[in-house]
Amino acid sequence: MRNTLAAAAVAAALSLPGGAMAQEPQRGGTLNVIVQPEPPMLVLGLNQNGPTQTVAGKIYQSLLTYDHALKPQPGLAESWEVSADGLTYTFRLAKGVTWHDGKPFTADDVVFTTTKFLPETHPRARAIFARCEFITAPDAGTVVFKLKEPFGPFLQAFEVSTTPIMPKHVYEGSDFRANPANATPIGTGPFKFKEWVKGSHIHLVRNDAYWKQGKPYLDEIIFRVIPDAASRSVALEQGTVQQTQFNDIETFDVPRLKALPHLTMTTKGYEFFAPLSWIEINTRVKPLDDKRFRQAMLHALDRQFIRDKIWFGLGRVATGPVNSVTRFYEGNVKKYPYDPKMAEKLLDEMGLKKGSDGTRAKVKLLVMPYGETWTRLGEYVKQAMKKVGVDVTLETTDVAGWTKRVSGWDYELTFNFVYQYGDPALGVARTYISDNIRQGVMFSNTMGYSNPEADKLFAQAAQSSKDDERQQLYSAAQKIIVEDVPVAWLLEMEFPTFLDKRVQNAVTTAIGVNESYDGVWLKK
Repeated sequence: MRNTLAAAAVAAALSLPGGAMAQEPQRGGTLNVIVQPEPPMLVLGLNQNGPTQTVAGKIYQSLLTYDHALKPQPGLAESWEVSADGLTYTFRLAKGVTWHDGKPFTADDVVFTTTKFLPETHPRARAIFARCEFITAPDAGTVVFKLKEPFGPFLQAFEVSTTPIMPKHVYEGSDFRANPANATPIGTGPFKFKEWVKGSHIHLVRNDAYWKQGKPYLDEIIFRVIPDAASRSVALEQGTVQQTQFNDIETFDVPRLKALPHLTMTTKGYEFFAPLSWIEINTRVKPLDDKRFRQAMLHALDRQFIRDKIWFGLGRVATGPVNSVTRFYEGNVKKYPYDPKMAEKLLDEMGLKKGSDGTRAKVKLLVMPYGETWTRLGEYVKQAMKKVGVDVTLETTDVAGWTKRVSGWDYELTFNFVYQYGDPALGVARTYISDNIRQGVMFSNTMGYSNPEADKLFAQAAQSSKDDERQQLYSAAQKIIVEDVPVAWLLEMEFPTFLDKRVQNAVTTAIGVNESYDGVWLKK
């Protein structure tokens, strides 16, 4: 199978809210974008927090990107071939690509990234590239991945946060996490790092040596750090910033801003991520180690209320580990309707009797530091659990502290939302499989959940190349996991991206605002 696409033709075919190319692109201008919260770092190979992805997606690139239907499109690879047996993937790299320091980009960078750098630093990439028998560079413009066995979603593995290509000449032989170059990230993307004033802004400027002729159109992108939710809304309303995304705008402000004449809003551009939110549960800690307690939590929470009143209608109530817009979703699983009496029954069965003050258990909830909406959610969870006799203490920290505590298993409950990446083998299994319990690694199986049967089903489904067989296996895995409740699933999330109507061509793919922005321009 051979797949070669002209990027220009793809761009011309796109027509999206806030992204339609209605006229010839105009050069110049500054795009001001909110980043919230401030990212812990910008080296995408070392950190994949949401804000890091949005900023660093302009600096780093991968071999492919994906359209809204999740079909691969050219990135640093201009074409690719897959052998008939599904084991060999050959990528032909774009020509004339250089790193921001002027050094040439070659196939050696791809081999280094996928065999050395990411297996050490990136849990998702580690699992994917461990499936390769070998990864080689026959010449400077070609990379060959030979798999040990078929892996259905392998072509979905080359989105920029999954496989950000890192410069071999900068990192080879060094301690990747302690390399001084981490302070000044070097990529191949359309924008170069200029400065980061902590607590204020991150400044990226046009890469004049960018490999796509005539691009990028913008002079610079400034990511504004605005911690206060009300101030973020004001900045968008007054035109101080021209773009917000993900959690930047609190859900209660969305209806008002959506009605403003100078703004457009879209929920497109999140198809690849299909984020699912949940309460993450440290199953090593009593009483959270008992699945009856975890099941009781789901019955105690009115998730429709959460969707309607806290998220103001954005999203859908989740039924389990796979988002209903992702492949191989199974809806026929155990249901956990809002039922406080059932929650109390389960807690009674555990022997957790109410004391004189009505409390039967105490737990701590580390609130995710991603804005006021998550704080409100924490307050709701505290109130809802109190009604069934569980006293919840809310804990707060900053993004770096949250990441350190959760990845280090130093928590009891926390909120999280994790991307699905178009296929359960890429974005779902990593949360639940036993061999991804890795202390210190964020977005792994930080709950400590282990079920050998689920492990077996996930492994079989990933290895199968037949969709009907994969569906059966994933359906069985979902039923097991929903029974065990290793996390308390809340919502299949939808995010509002707000754009000033002067911003053109912003949301053009399934990774939306995390794209390179080499084709974004501003109407004068």
